[in-house]
Amino acid sequence: MGILRADRVSGLGGANAINGSVYFKAAQNLRTSNHSDFALGSNDFTIECWWNPGGDLTPNGGGTTDQNFISLWNNSTNRRAWGMYYDGDTTLFGLIATTDGIGGGNDRSTYYAHTFAKNTWVHLACVRISNTCTIYVDGTAIGSNTSFTGSIYNNTVEPLVIGGQLTGADGSHSYDAKILRGYMSNLRVINGDGIYTGNFTPPTTRLEKTANTVLLCCQSPGDITQEATGKDLLPYRSSINDAFPMASHIAPDVGEDHGTTFTDNTKFDTLSYMVPPGGTTAESNRGRGLIAGHYNTPQINTISYINIQSEGNAINFGDLVSGAASAGCFASSTRGVWCGGYYGPAGTVTDTIQYVTIATQGNAIDSGGNLLAARKMNAGLSNDTRGVTAGGTAPSSPDNVMQYVTIASLGNASDFGDLTAASFYPSAAGNTTRGIIYLGSPAPNTASNVINYITIATTGNASDFGDATYSAQYRGGLAVSNSTRLVNAGGFDAPVNSNVIDYVTIATTGNATDFGDLSRPMHGGANMSNSIRGVFAGAYGTAPAKYSNTMEYVTIATQGNGTDFGEVPNISGNSTYTAGCADSHGGIS
Repeated sequence: MGILRADRVSGLGGANAINGSVYFKAAQNLRTSNHSDFALGSNDFTIECWWNPGGDLTPNGGGTTDQNFISLWNNSTNRRAWGMYYDGDTTLFGLIATTDGIGGGNDRSTYYAHTFAKNTWVHLACVRISNTCTIYVDGTAIGSNTSFTGSIYNNTVEPLVIGGQLTGADGSHSYDAKILRGYMSNLRVINGDGIYTGNFTPPTTRLEKTANTVLLCCQSPGDITQEATGKDLLPYRSSINDAFPMASHIAPDVGEDHGTTFTDNTKFDTLSYMVPPGGTTAESNRGRGLIAGHYNTPQINTISYINIQSEGNAINFGDLVSGAASAGCFASSTRGVWCGGYYGPAGTVTDTIQYVTIATQGNAIDSGGNLLAARKMNAGLSNDTRGVTAGGTAPSSPDNVMQYVTIASLGNASDFGDLTAASFYPSAAGNTTRGIIYLGSPAPNTASNVINYITIATTGNASDFGDATYSAQYRGGLAVSNSTRLVNAGGFDAPVNSNVIDYVTIATTGNATDFGDLSRPMHGGANMSNSIRGVFAGAYGTAPAKYSNTMEYVTIATQGNGTDFGEVPNISGNSTYTAGCADSHGGIS
């Protein structure tokens, strides 16, 4: 048997997989000081990156769709040099460039028609070889300018901007109409070499620094300022009220981002060597949250996913078998499950149990099993073996029934026991041992502050835990947890929604304690958490902004208000009565 070295474990391409990006949301970019490296002149060059626009190709909420990926350009002072650019109004993508800093008759801009899709990664490249400039999308040339002559204007004043364009006499202002949105990964500028001479297969690994590379960044999942050639990248935001760009684990789904996979029980009996984790790579995708069951007319079956540890917009995962608004939802470390819910304008309630493999994007599968009876507005919780749904309506009156399934097999549900009272739309979460349920109203037009608990591995009736800090008719599914603490947010008590967040310590009993506030009152959303952070996604709020596709998060171990996380972009602003789960909740690791 060979010795496994813990300082280098790689294989199957894993040592150089693409695993990071930078998320640009609005009024923000990265900048680096002006440098002679960026004077492209008459040199051959390559400018390339991966880009995922997320769900929004309108950076200003309905205004122009123009976007700058990278630019050495001041739009208002005749210091226009070059940039990779998308003119969304005319759906033209390519290179903007001038020989005199002005444009007009000497403009060397080269772009061609292309329509980008939301929530989709695409590889982009602008390549000059001699007097020809070719524009590539996913390795295919969409056009070539064979009269790309002369020397590109040498701007020696402005900083290079990643994710935007400059304007203003002092060059300090971001041109907000042309700000990038979405995820950029593996941005590279090569000055002196046009590396793509014809159609090519886009890279499937992280880009590397070559002899002529003058910029290589947007590769780290944790550091937006990481740059491979020694340039200092500085985050920029238009005002103190704007956010900076954010590092993200969301990256192009190419290559393989894992190293050697161990599927047996190999261990080392010394601290000098690494002990490989159990399970395969497919079972180790910790930190992914899923959102589905959006109520709309017609029903939206979309499943989206996020990486809980890094803010950003959700990405399309697949589709449910059928609509499941306000379903009971739970997960193990490998599988996410939706139980019941309702669909269609008539609000038809279902007993369907459907599931996905969390690490693999794709459509849900009907488990072939069913709930004891159709349910909507039920809450879900689980450990890594068993999932439990609690309360809800069947189909219109609240009940106190709890039922469970073994997640790995997913046959028909079995009776678990009863809550201490019937409950409209409770919320629930827990750790690997205990489940906590915040009850909703026991009857129409009444409210409850009761909290129950169960031991997940056994069956039996729930016990009283204590009282929430506020009463609600609908809790609406907004509960997250780590191994020690459950945090519950929002709720509805006619005629208003609540923005209150409170928490309990799972292993004890007692009344809840104030945690902070959500940014807006809401109920009826998706809950996802890992051991550090809880995310609340898309919920029903208060007029005039009743419907929302926004997400916000809290750090579970601390106290404080909710913080913006991103959006569920493929729901177009209407994301209510969702249900969510995650592969690393409540101490699952």
